[in-house]
Formats: sequence, C-alpha cells, structure tokens
Amino acid sequence: MTKLTLGTHPFLLGFEQLERLVEHTAKTGNDGYPPYNIEQSSETSYRITLAVAGFREDDLSITVENRQLVVRGKQTDDGADRTFLHRGIAARQFQRSFVLADGVEVDGACMENGLLHIDLRRAAPESILQRIEISKGGPL
Repeated sequence: MTKLTLGTHPFLLGFEQLERLVEHTAKTGNDGYPPYNIEQSSETSYRITLAVAGFREDDLSITVENRQLVVRGKQTDDGADRTFLHRGIAARQFQRSFVLADGVEVDGACMENGLLHIDLRRAAPESILQRIEISKGGPL
C-alpha cells in the first residue's frame, strides 16, 4: 500500500508548494518562546498575541515572507552598566513564524502592556464560475 501525501494525492493538483511550506514551518526553530495566543474574533478576522515583556517597539520587526508571518525580536543588552544580583530576565532574541493562507492579510499591529497584538483578516472569497470550451483536435 502506498501512502499518499498532500502533494501526491491525485485530486489535489498544484499543492506541492503548500506541502513544502508546511514541512519548512515544522522544521523552523519555534522553541516556544515567546508564548503566544491565536484568537478568532469573527469569521474573517484573527488576532495573534505574543508576550514580549521587556521589548520595545524598536526591538521588534514583523514581516510577511512567502506567505509566512515572521516576528523577530532582538533586545539590546544594556546590562554592562549595571550589576545584577540575580538575572532572570534575559535579553533574548527570537523568531516566531506563522503560515498564512491565501487571502489572509496583516491588518495591523500594536503593543499593549507587554503584549504584541497582530491583527489578521481574511478576504471573503469570490465565487468564480469559469466555462471551458472544448475544442476539436488534438492536445494543445
């Protein structure tokens, strides 16, 4: 018995790129930091919230690269001037990726009380009917 994958299933044509994207996302270094929530606030809108305490807006970047939402954080370590008796809050960099479906766009982002909120919206799909004419003769 042969196991069919998403990219090789005979009814799913052109999904090879999606399968590669899912594999790539599974292999990336999302190590659990920073913690995050994903909420669906309506049928067409979502919110990703990341706990980024200690980060300023200038320490964070949000990009969309090849249908992936990528959030990066890099703090500048200003601890050279200070003496810590205990240091439990590290200046740690991170990269967190989320795969976006076709039609999902970033609507905006804001910081509030150490939380980074990223709002997404999905455009309502258009119903398209395309009629294909059958020509006489051989293949194209």
